Amino acid sequence: MKKIKLLMLFALFTVSVNAQDYVDIFKLSLNNATLGNVDNDYETSVNNLNMEVYYPKKLSEKAVLLTGFTVENTRLNFSQASERTSLTMTRLNLGMKYQHSEKWSGTYVFLPKIASDFDNIGSNDFQFGGLAVLDYQYNETSKVKFGLYASSENHGSTITPLIGIWHRSKNNKFYINATLPIRMDANYALTKKFSVGTDLLTSIKSYNLSEFNSDFYTQEVSIRFAMYAALGLMENSIILRGKVGFDTTDYGVYSSNEKVGAQVLTFPLSTDKRNRLNSEFDSSIYLGFDAIYRFDLTKETK
Repeated sequence: MKKIKLLMLFALFTVSVNAQDYVDIFKLSLNNATLGNVDNDYETSVNNLNMEVYYPKKLSEKAVLLTGFTVENTRLNFSQASERTSLTMTRLNLGMKYQHSEKWSGTYVFLPKIASDFDNIGSNDFQFGGLAVLDYQYNETSKVKFGLYASSENHGSTITPLIGIWHRSKNNKFYINATLPIRMDANYALTKKFSVGTDLLTSIKSYNLSEFNSDFYTQEVSIRFAMYAALGLMENSIILRGKVGFDTTDYGVYSSNEKVGAQVLTFPLSTDKRNRLNSEFDSSIYLGFDAIYRFDLTKETK
């Protein structure tokens, strides 16, 4: 059922990572949803916090160094009988944006991370990922892009083909930036300071449950689609967003010795024979808030 919902959302938004002429140096996101259980009436409150910090450094006319880190924390109950669990992911983002030619540029990022309940850090908590995206400057207002994201996870390896677009209207009112199936952001400026829009965020990742001596892990398949209203301050360098959306995130618990192997998106390349230890979560409305500090990459960084 989750895969069908995922495909429906991808079909709706087949319309990017750092292809735009700015970078969000700081972003703090707070989200809250109450997810039900498909097998019974049990519900759990899911509190999610995500913080991203980036520092771009212009190395030459062709190269921009991209460094930063991401921290995400999610609190929930996996089942009615379980205690509340805190899942934390800390990731280093280290890469470069390089102008290969007048039309072609690339973004290449190395993404090592620790993802677990941080109760007893061990080797199963460490995972590694990487991202490569090529974008083509179609004209002054539009870019298209193609790429690949891959990551080692507790459940196996995840491979995600990427396709996207970046476009800004000539009057600067409409804007879309998408790297599907990872993320999409589209908005329309009603005034210089106020805009409305929609965004889509997805992820497939795992957390080692070290509280149980690394005998289990949870696989998160997350899809959050929202509408938002945004207020821009200080010439739109600071952006505040209030969001309401639809959350179909699921958290499956499995034994650490059961893996699915390699998978493309959510589709395993071999038969998934794992025995899930908790029930599937149902979809829910969620509320969110974003605070963003945005920096113009066309300005030289010292």
